[in-house]
Amino acid sequence: MTETILTNAQLVLPDAMLPGTLVLRGGVIAEVQPGRSHAAGAIDLGGDHLIPGIVDVHTDNLERQVLPRSNARWPSRSAMLAHDAQCASAGVTTVLDALCLGDLGFDVGRGQTFIDGVRDLDALADTGLLKSEHFLHLRCELPAADMPEALERVADHPRVVMASLMDHSPGVGQYRDLDRYRAMRQRQMQLSAEAVEARIEALLAQRARLRETQRRWLLDRLAHRDLPLASHDDDDVEEVARNAADGIRISEFPVTMEAAVAARRIGVEVIAGAPNIVRGGSHSGNVNAAEMVREGVVDALASDYVPAALVEAAWRCAAETGISLPAAVAMVTAAPARMARLADRGRIAAGLRADLAQVRAQDGMVSVRRVWRAGERVA
Repeated sequence: MTETILTNAQLVLPDAMLPGTLVLRGGVIAEVQPGRSHAAGAIDLGGDHLIPGIVDVHTDNLERQVLPRSNARWPSRSAMLAHDAQCASAGVTTVLDALCLGDLGFDVGRGQTFIDGVRDLDALADTGLLKSEHFLHLRCELPAADMPEALERVADHPRVVMASLMDHSPGVGQYRDLDRYRAMRQRQMQLSAEAVEARIEALLAQRARLRETQRRWLLDRLAHRDLPLASHDDDDVEEVARNAADGIRISEFPVTMEAAVAARRIGVEVIAGAPNIVRGGSHSGNVNAAEMVREGVVDALASDYVPAALVEAAWRCAAETGISLPAAVAMVTAAPARMARLADRGRIAAGLRADLAQVRAQDGMVSVRRVWRAGERVA
């Protein structure tokens, strides 16, 4: 059995830091030792931090590889490999690819990205070409007329480990500021103000007609899977309570502090966006994620659209929000692993998967230097 020894590292344990050594055997962490190893062949990490492999429960980074430039759609399998490489190089060893099910008329091509993404993951997962381990996170657009048909394709897919209930209609959630929404759509779609207004009216009529019926259908359709379910872009305290009563125990990217506080008060776990922390605020003008961390209402961070944001956000949280580095790292490792019910990873402990990332911190910046997945170096 192959043995790898990683030594002279600052081990970031679940609740402490330990200058020490890890012994890896058979793809798992066999031993956690204090101090330095002088064994022949031990890999000296030069005093860098060694953290568990990052678990990203929500990334739509694949969409950016599929469409790197407007009207320049990339071959889907090449896009998947590029996306995977970006995740691994960022220390993300477990990826929940958040594919969108349902089209609200402004995001042309997302439906094809979903179909291609599932197909490509099935084709590539067991080839050894992927550096990270990938699962599926279904982003279900409740008011979209084509959402049920899309969900039927994957409702029983074995790689599905999470689903979120989304509503990106104008005037609610992330897009509750209609003036900002109008300006964004005019800029992105190069439509006239009149055309955007007509689309908004049509979307709101569609929402009134379909959202509640399809919400109930989705909950019934997935009930047999007992999946972790998340709400998305919560802005309303009453909706948070309603979701919890229906078994939706994760609030993903709440857009107001009130919604995040209400979620935590009733035992609903909260995911915030790592890019929000790195940028110093929301790109949509919503609640500042660092403020939510300071208030103690964030359980986990997700990359959303920048995989590299996760490790930087963890270090920023430790430096700027008053929480310890082990607590900050747990927000991108142990907590998301728990949410996704992946009990074999997310912590440095004997018997768990040897998914690890070597991180160097210098001059206020962090860099992922090396990455191991199941004991094999992948980056």
